[in-house]
Amino acid sequence: MSRIGKKGITIPEKTEVSEVNGVVSVKGPKGAMARSFRTDIKISIEGNKINFNPVRINKQTKALWGTYASHVGNMVRGVNEGFEKKLILEGVGFKSEVKPNKLVLALGFSHGVEVPIPEGLFLKAEKNVITINGIDKELVGQFAAKVRALKKPEPYKGKGFRYEDEVIRRKQGKKSV
Repeated sequence: MSRIGKKGITIPEKTEVSEVNGVVSVKGPKGAMARSFRTDIKISIEGNKINFNPVRINKQTKALWGTYASHVGNMVRGVNEGFEKKLILEGVGFKSEVKPNKLVLALGFSHGVEVPIPEGLFLKAEKNVITINGIDKELVGQFAAKVRALKKPEPYKGKGFRYEDEVIRRKQGKKSV
């Protein structure tokens, strides 16, 4: 049994949620999202609450119960508050710049790295901090991971991209005799 799925989700004010043939649509102050779900879990909207009930109990529906509740909860939170990830770029000569529809990075390679910005994300680059905002939690996290993978932080000097709350374990380096 899913603790998350049993709880249900409270719909905040100024938010509209509808479910038609397995497609859940959420509209809020920051935008709108839609996502299709399998019919193994019945998603019902009653007043200002969204409830999730499995059609039949088996191993697969038990796994999907809480997952679907989390996905819909993230959609509701995204259209109301939005999601944000911050990447910190450390290293001498490393720069980041946001141009229309692309992120341009100087990461110590012989060439600049250009990353296309997906539709629905808003980026801001200040000094060595890149802030990624959007209403889709998966898209924000995936783009942040994609950018971080270009130059992961190394353990000796800590150069590269790291998340704002991430702690890099440092190694000692060479010992002099």
